[in-house]
Amino acid sequence: MSDQEQSGTRKMTHQRKMMLKSLMLNKAREDLKRETEEKAEEKKAALSKRLQPLGDLLSMSQQDLMDLCRDLHAKIDKVDEQRFDIEGRVKKNDQDIEDLNQKIFDLRGKFKRPPLRRVRMSADQMLRALLGSKHKVSMDLRSNLKAVKKGETKKEDAEVKDWRDNIEAKAGMGGKMAVFEGKE
Repeated sequence: MSDQEQSGTRKMTHQRKMMLKSLMLNKAREDLKRETEEKAEEKKAALSKRLQPLGDLLSMSQQDLMDLCRDLHAKIDKVDEQRFDIEGRVKKNDQDIEDLNQKIFDLRGKFKRPPLRRVRMSADQMLRALLGSKHKVSMDLRSNLKAVKKGETKKEDAEVKDWRDNIEAKAGMGGKMAVFEGKE
């Protein structure tokens, strides 16, 4: 007797593994098929309970058809209201689940840090984001500047007679120092 036979375990051959795998896949396919058929039957049963047969529409009078349409519209409105209420409850439950998950993360001390991206923003956009969109913010820098009288600067320029005289006065090291120190 070998060691494998004594321990009670045998090594499975490749063919046996493939055969078992194919049998398991076939069984899973059958189960899925049966499950989809059962769901289809349940759906038909539920619809047959909820839906009423309309009867012979060709033999109905116009007034009967109008009454039938009104009833159908009323039922549609009722179902639509129920759908809207259920959607509201689902959204509320999703928000509650998200809040509870956030509390769990807070209690554990592990925080998810979202990756931050650089965003280019102008000064107007930054102030609008800080102050809100209701406050009109404008960065008109010229309005905040001190007013300068233009007439006085023209008089100083008029005193300079000839540009050549001005260049000769600034020529040499003494002239450059005068320009640097602000003297003329």
